[in-house]
Amino acid sequence: MTKNNKNKGNIFWRWIRNILIGLLLIIVVLVIVFNVKTKITPPDIVDTEILNSVRENPAPDFYKIGNNWLRKNKYGLWEMYLEGSPFEIGVINGKLTKELIKVQEDAFVEQINTLIPSKSYLRFLKYFIAWFNRDIDEYIPQEYIDEIYGVSFGASEGYDYIGNNYERMLNYHGAHDIGHALQSLALVGCTSFAANMNSEDSSLILGRNFDFYINESFAKNKIIAFVKPDNGHEFVYITWASMIGVVSGMNKAGLTVTINAAKSDIPTKAKMPISLLAREILQYAGNIEEAIAIAKKRETFVSESILVGSAPDHKAIIIEKSPSKIDTYSTVENKLVCSNHFQSATFEDDPNNLQYISESASSYRQSRCQQLIDNKKVEYISAAEILRDYNGIDNTDLGIGNEKAMAQFISHHSVIFQPEKLNLWVSTSSYQFGEYLMYNEKNVFDHAHKIEANSILYDSTMTIPSHTIIRSKEYSDLMDFRRMREIIKTSTSEKSTIEDEFIEDFIAKNPNYYHGYVVSGNYYYEHNNSEKALLYYNQSLSKEFENTTTRTKIESRIEELESKLK
Repeated sequence: MTKNNKNKGNIFWRWIRNILIGLLLIIVVLVIVFNVKTKITPPDIVDTEILNSVRENPAPDFYKIGNNWLRKNKYGLWEMYLEGSPFEIGVINGKLTKELIKVQEDAFVEQINTLIPSKSYLRFLKYFIAWFNRDIDEYIPQEYIDEIYGVSFGASEGYDYIGNNYERMLNYHGAHDIGHALQSLALVGCTSFAANMNSEDSSLILGRNFDFYINESFAKNKIIAFVKPDNGHEFVYITWASMIGVVSGMNKAGLTVTINAAKSDIPTKAKMPISLLAREILQYAGNIEEAIAIAKKRETFVSESILVGSAPDHKAIIIEKSPSKIDTYSTVENKLVCSNHFQSATFEDDPNNLQYISESASSYRQSRCQQLIDNKKVEYISAAEILRDYNGIDNTDLGIGNEKAMAQFISHHSVIFQPEKLNLWVSTSSYQFGEYLMYNEKNVFDHAHKIEANSILYDSTMTIPSHTIIRSKEYSDLMDFRRMREIIKTSTSEKSTIEDEFIEDFIAKNPNYYHGYVVSGNYYYEHNNSEKALLYYNQSLSKEFENTTTRTKIESRIEELESKLK
């Protein structure tokens, strides 16, 4: 090799070395920037004495810390009372519910692992969420940051690979928002209504089904929490362990808040989770005007309808809020229905809203709810009948579990409010088909410090009895249908074989529900049985689809298979 060639070779390798060193430096800098940007610093709490408090266990399923307590009633519903400063409430909440927090987190992570079985993609998701939520604490009022931090001391250490306890508890409060922004996760499809507005001879009644479905384990331990904060109104809300945000609640001023997801663009970064905005409204608003003012001053990252009922105003309105716009919707009539699309003038030409109305189950379900409340004098018993209705318009059989029905057999909870009397009825088990227990908010707060193991908080004379369906063959068939559906889905993805008789039995368990035929068609499609796939896909088209996207996909499959069989 000549000296000239040798020099050229040295220059080339120095050039390669310098590029590699440069790339390494860039990666190191990016990692440092990522870690700095995504690090969420816990709040600085001056008085941490509450961390030394000890939980007492005076009776089975009954826990106390000072005046605060958590206990399970005979219906399986957890009841909780909290008081104090934000950090104190958070710490006590975490200590009282520490076992339940683990159950909830286990269920949540189990569902994430089911939806996203790839470990490499889960690692990517972890970093994506860390980046997405990098500034979330800047959009949340300090008192809720302190409270969430307090709760985090009750979280288990088993999920450090997702994030430390505080980061996880904070990020979980955005799960509702992320879940409905990414509609493919199908976590939400709620309905709420108000009746007897502008009427002097009847109490205002509000009802809601909260159809935020993770899995059966997640919905097993519902909590009705009564909170007496240092600032703002005392309030009650229906929740789960570790969740301080509000999805359904009522305060001592007679103001109710429920939230319903609407169609959003995919957000680029987190802001204030909608459940924490609902919490702020519940804690600090005494009427509709104050609720609107609070909603206007906060930045959120998804679109949401907030149904606000007000005893002082004897009416209800819907606050419709997107990341960039806000409006309200109300009627001069005495009834109001809130589904998953916007109704106000500001959003009538909004592309997202128009698309969702045309493609989803939201408009159909709203029409069904309107039909039901138009045909009844709405009191608390008839409100439960409306929330439990599982048929379509004009009582059409949609198949059990259809998203177009009021009751989809997935509700985390269902609740009825009578704000002028501070009464609320909360569902117990079997979605909204078990008993609804009635709590008078004033009575609970008046007696909160005197609770013993055998105390009964709910008014047993006003319990709404369970629905007969939960003792019927129809209900047991639905449970079988859902169990069998998972078996077929697994066989479809794994290309394993099941008997044709199993598919036929599966369909017979819920014969009017389109989804059984689609799942069966998918199984045969993936197993290259075009004739059977075509048979079930064609049968599905005679049923009521929940959305046009799925129907269009099935119609496309049918065209493909018919062309293949020619």
